[in-house]
Amino acid sequence: MKWLPEAEAALKKVPFFVRKKVRVRVEKEAAHAGRQVVGLSDVKATQKRYLNRMSSEIKGYQLDACFGSDGCPNRTIRSDGLFKKIEKALEKADLLSFLRHHVGDNLKFHHEFRITMADCPNACSQPQIKDIGIIGACEPRIRDEVCSCCEACVDTCPDNAIKIDRNSEMPVINDRLCMLCGRCIAVCPTGTIAENKRGFKVSLGGKLGRHPRLARALPGIFNEDEVVEIVNACLDFYKQHSRKGKRFAEILTPPDFENIAQRFDKKR
Repeated sequence: MKWLPEAEAALKKVPFFVRKKVRVRVEKEAAHAGRQVVGLSDVKATQKRYLNRMSSEIKGYQLDACFGSDGCPNRTIRSDGLFKKIEKALEKADLLSFLRHHVGDNLKFHHEFRITMADCPNACSQPQIKDIGIIGACEPRIRDEVCSCCEACVDTCPDNAIKIDRNSEMPVINDRLCMLCGRCIAVCPTGTIAENKRGFKVSLGGKLGRHPRLARALPGIFNEDEVVEIVNACLDFYKQHSRKGKRFAEILTPPDFENIAQRFDKKR
């Protein structure tokens, strides 16, 4: 459906985490009214109705992925199965009842617990600013296979994390720069660069607002079951310590983060 410039401008003022929902609703209500073009009045009318009914839209959590069921065109790993497992964990936690008990019935979207998943390090869905961010990761390793020095790995790496050592005629990976996207593995014609471990990076405690904070990554790469365990541990911590709508990022102190990191580091 076509949007007039002033309607698009108004939509951009809507908080990004509900913008997609508002766009869909505006178009649905405009179509129901028999219009084929969305104007400013349509946006304002829908936004007003939407905000007035916000509490009825709250489910206690927000779980998002970059491209939903369509997946990421740059995906490092498929997260479809993990998405469903986390959704079940969130439903079991019954965060809506928890929030109603501690906040009341006047709930807003900013009260919800937020988890975002990204299938690759591009992280289009912004997991760095959510309570829990989950990013697909593939760790490369150097094998003894003879390198052809074609530099395909060097050319494909968007982070300048690989170079060819001319003395050894072998690739060298800078672990500090490597974002674990796995592109170098896919293009290596000799198998000199191979997969070491594939899974997910997990970051905790990101948020926007008056005091924004980037999420902090737990060390290591985790499989699906480990990620679900981490999510459940964070949900338990949140329900034990959050009162009056305090966000997970606001109650997760550095010692708390270290405790979670050590707990899951011992298991791996």
